[in-house]
Amino acid sequence: MSAVDDDIIFVAMENWDEMWRRNQPIAAEFARRVPTRKLLYVGLSIDISHGIRRLSLKPLLRALFGSRKLPTADGFPNITIFNPVKWLPNTLPFGQRFNRWRERCQLRRAIKAAGLNSPILWLNPHYGLHLLGQLSETFVVYDIGDDWSAIKQAEWLRRQTIAEDAELCRRADALIVVSEHLRQLKEGLNARVRRIPNGVYVDRYTSIAHGTIPSHPATRDWPRPILAYTGTIHAERVDLSLIEDIARAFPHGTVALIGPNLLDNKDTERLRRHPNIQITGTFHFNEMPSVMSAFDVCIVPHAVSPFTESLSPLKLYEYLASGLPSVATPVPGFRDYPKLVYLADNSEAFISAIHDALVEPKHLRALRQAEAQHHSWDARMDAIESTIIAGRQHRHLCQRTRSYQSSSSATTLAPSH
Repeated sequence: MSAVDDDIIFVAMENWDEMWRRNQPIAAEFARRVPTRKLLYVGLSIDISHGIRRLSLKPLLRALFGSRKLPTADGFPNITIFNPVKWLPNTLPFGQRFNRWRERCQLRRAIKAAGLNSPILWLNPHYGLHLLGQLSETFVVYDIGDDWSAIKQAEWLRRQTIAEDAELCRRADALIVVSEHLRQLKEGLNARVRRIPNGVYVDRYTSIAHGTIPSHPATRDWPRPILAYTGTIHAERVDLSLIEDIARAFPHGTVALIGPNLLDNKDTERLRRHPNIQITGTFHFNEMPSVMSAFDVCIVPHAVSPFTESLSPLKLYEYLASGLPSVATPVPGFRDYPKLVYLADNSEAFISAIHDALVEPKHLRALRQAEAQHHSWDARMDAIESTIIAGRQHRHLCQRTRSYQSSSSATTLAPSH
């Protein structure tokens, strides 16, 4: 039985879809541990103004004519999925205020429809600050997965990001971060910050290490060696020049980039000029083990930057659980395992490490699997629940202290007879 059984409003920075990141496993484990718990998973807004700017009426039609009955997540009847509607550009002077007011109204209706009672408010996005105190929540968790102030963006948006993040850090009852870098950044704002990295469903990847799962049909015609990256592909995260150098060094092999492609058209075409680079898009979460079974080496060509310094790469634990060799730039997570991961800080070293990984001794697979056992999602959820319990204890202590100080002050000020 779970130590925490409250209903939860789970506000995420991505939709509940076929690609699971951090939010989906956490929400799923909350739902699995307490089947009677009701969880409202709030994904990305249906952005009307953005659709119109892109000459698409799909968001408007979805908002006007979509089903009014909120769907549930496949396999989790106690998770209700909700996407609020965003009507105006946030760049308009009154647009953001209107959008946020409408979002709060929509959320209150969704909470009522889903039947939530005295819920915990779990916030992943900093821009969820305006929801505090508006949804009858009894406890607030702020879970930080990235340093969004470190990416390239308009200056007004960067200042707003920093201000919202700081205020949420101060006001959250429980503050969770995924990396040591984020912990150091936030500890001055909340003394009770807790680092809980990403995790892995270890059993899903065991068949890769044992060679008992057939490879996915999409990978069967790829020339070997297959050097593959899984995760979001965007210029703030990956080093495009390094990817090109790897493709040139292995012209008869395959460099596979598997995940959402957020590169602009220019950068996408830059990579596609190399005939051995495969940009596949997203596979379903359940398909990933069979996709990964085709890999010869997992590659992590991350840029080394303040943004990537804040990450806890989900792929680290998946790669360890699979037993597959990994070659990575010296980014957080991967650099903590120099005996299990090949580290390289330039193209020449990265390519040399790939050659070493292709001929590594087989016993390293078992060592990686053994390490992955310490990073299961079950263990991460135990840590999350203990953080919520500690936050509640601190909150109750503060409330009792304020009540005592208030009564003491009233007694001191009362007139004597």
